[in-house]
Amino acid sequence: MVKWNGDIAKIALPTPFAVGDVNVYVVKGDALTLIDTGVKTERSKEALTQGLAALGLELSDIEQIILTHHHPDHAGALDFFAKEIPVYGHKNNQRWLDISDDFLESHNRFFLDYAAKFGVAEELKNKLTHHRDEIGFLSERKLRGYLAEGDELPGLPGWKTIETPGHAQSHLSFYRESDGVMIAGDHLLAKISPNPLMEPPILPGGNRPRPLLQYNASLQKLLDFSISTVYSGHGDEVKGDAVADLIQYRFERQHNRAMQVKGMLYDKPLSVFEVCQQLFPKVYLQEVGLTLSETIGQLDYLESLGEVETEIQAGVILYSIA
Repeated sequence: MVKWNGDIAKIALPTPFAVGDVNVYVVKGDALTLIDTGVKTERSKEALTQGLAALGLELSDIEQIILTHHHPDHAGALDFFAKEIPVYGHKNNQRWLDISDDFLESHNRFFLDYAAKFGVAEELKNKLTHHRDEIGFLSERKLRGYLAEGDELPGLPGWKTIETPGHAQSHLSFYRESDGVMIAGDHLLAKISPNPLMEPPILPGGNRPRPLLQYNASLQKLLDFSISTVYSGHGDEVKGDAVADLIQYRFERQHNRAMQVKGMLYDKPLSVFEVCQQLFPKVYLQEVGLTLSETIGQLDYLESLGEVETEIQAGVILYSIA
């Protein structure tokens, strides 16, 4: 049942994705704020309308929208709201909201280039690219303003912005020091370990982001805050001492996963794709992008520890024990 918990109300919305429902949050302040929107489907719109009605509200009562990140289950339903309603988020959201032809071309070029470097099978490379007719879950919208580290949220006095890149290059979390409440999007989830997803560099031709290393640094950052409750993008809240315990568990589980990957390299050097096939033998064909992101993340982590080294053979990066 949707209800207020102080000045925050959580509404769970259905998605067509494997992750299941996504949580969006209505927050009272100087401006009635919706944090994240859900996905752009009629089922989601109906659930959002019903959730707001349980609070005595309508879609038109929302005065502003703030995004944790650009993924379609969090930002896709911007079209449900009038164009004049201001939208705020990290500046790296905008390229995914514009989806210009130039960005689409550079996105696809980046992934095809890395598909070759990672040794991806030729017949799977097209699964890493996007086409104009495939992006119906996204909404075209201009951000009214950008949020960066330490910024106070517009219309929500006392709430501060924390940059938490990793799961997405656009990812933000929002923290209120007075009561230790954090709205963390997909940065910290009770039951799911967020997949740090590979994205093109912000500047075309720039260095490839290392999303798992970013994610670990962003998790470590949370330990500096006194957090009473984490409101997450999926699933239940994380409260009290369970916050630090969950962060440590995520670190340990990820390190163990990386050591499993290292063990695959003892016999011979392997490409990213060959490691991916061993790490995800049952699902890599269906989820090439997700499984490659997970795989390169673990290899980036091992490389950062000095556990592995690389060489290039016939244009393919091979990893071996250092």
